[in-house]
Amino acid sequence: MSRPVAVITDTEELDPDPGVRLLTDAGFEVRVADSRDPEVIAATAHDADALIVGYARVDAALLDRLPRVRIIATMSAGHDMVDTSEAARRGLWVTNLPHAATEDVAVHALASALSLLRRLPQADAVVRSGGWNEDFIEVPRRASELTLGLVGFGRIARTLARIAAPVFGRIAAYDPHASGTDWPEGVERLGLDDLVAGADVLSLHTPSTPETRGMADAALFARMRPGSMLVNVSRGDLVDPEALLAALDSGHLSGAALDVFPVEPPAPDDRLRTHPRLQLSPHSAFLTDTSLRAYILEPARNVLAWWTTGRPHTPVVVPAERTPHAQPAPVQQGAPA
Repeated sequence: MSRPVAVITDTEELDPDPGVRLLTDAGFEVRVADSRDPEVIAATAHDADALIVGYARVDAALLDRLPRVRIIATMSAGHDMVDTSEAARRGLWVTNLPHAATEDVAVHALASALSLLRRLPQADAVVRSGGWNEDFIEVPRRASELTLGLVGFGRIARTLARIAAPVFGRIAAYDPHASGTDWPEGVERLGLDDLVAGADVLSLHTPSTPETRGMADAALFARMRPGSMLVNVSRGDLVDPEALLAALDSGHLSGAALDVFPVEPPAPDDRLRTHPRLQLSPHSAFLTDTSLRAYILEPARNVLAWWTTGRPHTPVVVPAERTPHAQPAPVQQGAPA
């Protein structure tokens, strides 16, 4: 019997070797198509049973060219690069990595918020230019007197709420999809309008959907407190960049921290790169030595679990009926059956 085939796409900064070894040792033939180009992916994965993807778009057109694929495993918590409706229609599994960088992104969001509050980039600039504290005219506000507002209250936001609780005076959140039965003590539950109007730091933690894209627009910024701040470690298209720049230019917002952008990387002349009230990081909130290992190993473990048991560890799309390819099957080279 031929070996099952797994293809890993667009690893970018990740080292695919640990995932390749894990699947190879289990009897898979593993190929790496280190590209987002659908032509490259289709040519490499034409006979693949499993597809492990980074940011590459997996849509109906690509799936038409991958007739044997039965599982798509993403190398991220987000799975908006996959047309999940189309995958469900075709009876495919789709998995994500809900826990790989939860702590890392939450810590990055907290660090970004505190850096904004403490005016650390401005303080750094004063010293580097030869000045001292009499030249530092940015007076920070005390965090224990401020409200941290969380838009979305999933795993990352809940971790952020827990680690930020000793620092901020009040933490509030909005999430229309969260269950009230497991809402933690110490986090006030508010409607979106009340949250936006009451937060000193507003941190975004919601996926990119038709309803949320562009939600941080001129109208939302106008409802925020004068002098408040925005943190986005979630998805770049949640924020209208021109509206954000206008709110910073007017002084209505005193600062913002962005780890994600509508276009990545932003163009060299993009004003987001140079605005003095913006604190930027290169989509690196997830980045630690531990998360880098998890991002390649956990998708491979999802594929291996699917092959050996019929079900991956962390599915986000579950086929209504298992197809023959999704049944455990014996493979060569000593792989689990």
